[in-house]
Amino acid sequence: MEGTVFTPCLEGMKHVKSEQGEMLTMPFLDLCKTLFPVLDKFGAAMTIVKSDISGNITRLEKNYLSDPEKYKYLYTIVQGEIESGTAKGSSSCTNGLLWLTRAMDFLVELCRNLVAHQDWSMSQACGDSYQKTLKKWHGWFASSTSSMGLKLAPDRKKFMEVTAGSGDINADMERFCSEFGPFLQENHKFLASVGMDDMKAA
Repeated sequence: MEGTVFTPCLEGMKHVKSEQGEMLTMPFLDLCKTLFPVLDKFGAAMTIVKSDISGNITRLEKNYLSDPEKYKYLYTIVQGEIESGTAKGSSSCTNGLLWLTRAMDFLVELCRNLVAHQDWSMSQACGDSYQKTLKKWHGWFASSTSSMGLKLAPDRKKFMEVTAGSGDINADMERFCSEFGPFLQENHKFLASVGMDDMKAA
């Protein structure tokens, strides 16, 4: 593996915004897809998270493909749903973007924990990240299912070895957190501005 498992993501971040600084739909979704190999390295612990991310990306992608010119910018998808009164539906793209962003928050927080707390086990890093990001939005069922899944987290040392490739995994994780995090904050800021940032899971 050339570089680390994060290398494609660090490359992809350069293309997420237009020259005017607007979030582009497909480059953002493609960027999220570059993290599938990272999730795969967690094995069974991330099966539910990966499936959730994948479903939300597919939902947004389908909408984009229905009119690529109209939905070139990510937030126009949400604005369209707000105008048509469908944004709050559980199968809306607005809901998809919100949960995709939250799942990515979890991944960023997890990487931050792995870099900052070298003495923590993987399950400790996962548990803390879950508490800080997803837990407050999950109902009882989602919360207990997620907690069970995270107990299957792999050995930390092994994970760091398989993700490192030929690069510096700690440096790349640090860059991932500092450069990917602001895109997620921007999504939350936009969703909050239209009153859509606090929807909970059923």
